[in-house]
Amino acid sequence: MRLQNRTALITGGNSGIGLATARAFVAEGARVAITGRNRATLDAALAELGAGALAIQADATDIAATERAVAEVAQAFGRIDILFANAGIVGATPLGAGKLEVFEQVLRTNVTAVFFTLQAALPHLSDGASVILNGSVMSQMGSPGSSAYAASKAAVRGMSRVLASELAPRGIRVNVVSPGATRTPIWDSAAPTADAKTQLEKRLAGMIALGRLGEAEEIAKTAVFLASGDASNITSAEIFVDGGTNGSPVGGPVFRG
Repeated sequence: MRLQNRTALITGGNSGIGLATARAFVAEGARVAITGRNRATLDAALAELGAGALAIQADATDIAATERAVAEVAQAFGRIDILFANAGIVGATPLGAGKLEVFEQVLRTNVTAVFFTLQAALPHLSDGASVILNGSVMSQMGSPGSSAYAASKAAVRGMSRVLASELAPRGIRVNVVSPGATRTPIWDSAAPTADAKTQLEKRLAGMIALGRLGEAEEIAKTAVFLASGDASNITSAEIFVDGGTNGSPVGGPVFRG
């Protein structure tokens, strides 16, 4: 098992990509702590992950709560070998109708909270630890109405390179995993019914080179790789797990003759 005797903290680990990654880390032998805002989903995740896991209710944008959560993880596990700053939100910010509170909340959650989560964890990170930040293909796509979200994920990419430089003396690696359209609850607000979800997935899949949405487990497998010794010489990298959306933007079924 690639993560045997390693300890991991995953923010937003109670659903979607975060929970899939928690499952994958546990399967690879890690002791895992997750944070999230919803107590019910945290408890459900904890029941699934097993007795060795830890689930702490904390809003990533509440810096004091994050600091308390990190301290609790450090007390329980002794150290943190893997940090996956996964918690994030989407929010529509179309030019001409963008709301300040939405724009600021997206940046506060996706950028500011990421920095302060790592800062809180820093004293507890072991030398040689792996830090993984959750990016997005949206930082590259120019998708209308997504200025705040795209800006936040571009900021994550830029910040990761600074952090990789700052943490290099301790052998701590910092990398970004950037999903494309992935089948997670993040789409529920855009497609609240089964039929709407089917139509949305069909439309999105048509613009993806591999012709389908990704699965949370595929992101999780990439996170396992980055967390493990298999990626021991990889830092300041961004890995797109997007079915070719970034590298082959006209490779999708809708562009084929």
